[in-house]
Amino acid sequence: MNTNSENPGVGRNFQSLTAKLLTEFYSKEFTSEKEINIGNPPKARKFDLVSNDRSVAVECKCYTWTVGQNSPSAKMATLNEAVLYFKLLPDAWTKVIVMKKAVHPKRNETLAEYYFRRYGFVLEGITLIEIDEDTSTIKIIKE
Repeated sequence: MNTNSENPGVGRNFQSLTAKLLTEFYSKEFTSEKEINIGNPPKARKFDLVSNDRSVAVECKCYTWTVGQNSPSAKMATLNEAVLYFKLLPDAWTKVIVMKKAVHPKRNETLAEYYFRRYGFVLEGITLIEIDEDTSTIKIIKE
């Protein structure tokens, strides 16, 4: 578990790893913290990663289970907020949520798998990917 002061650096490192892996996966280069106009009337919203050809938008979530081994409910709400922003992008965009692999200490379930089990019904048109930082590998949870 990270201290609050460590979180920004941990998040940046995860975002950097995600950009590298998605560049290979999609054969596209990505820019960090890129603004895209969404909604009507349009309003600028910064996404964690956007492909340079403006066809893929990504939100990176470096979440873990709580100290008490519970779901981080406030962070799940933030994920659902990201889903809402993706829904405001045109259908032509590829929309991707990337979550850090975080295995529950007692259950054989990762946080991304848990999120899909609980909230998968809101993910229409959105890809959910899990990245294992230890092995630098991608697992598609929902395509």
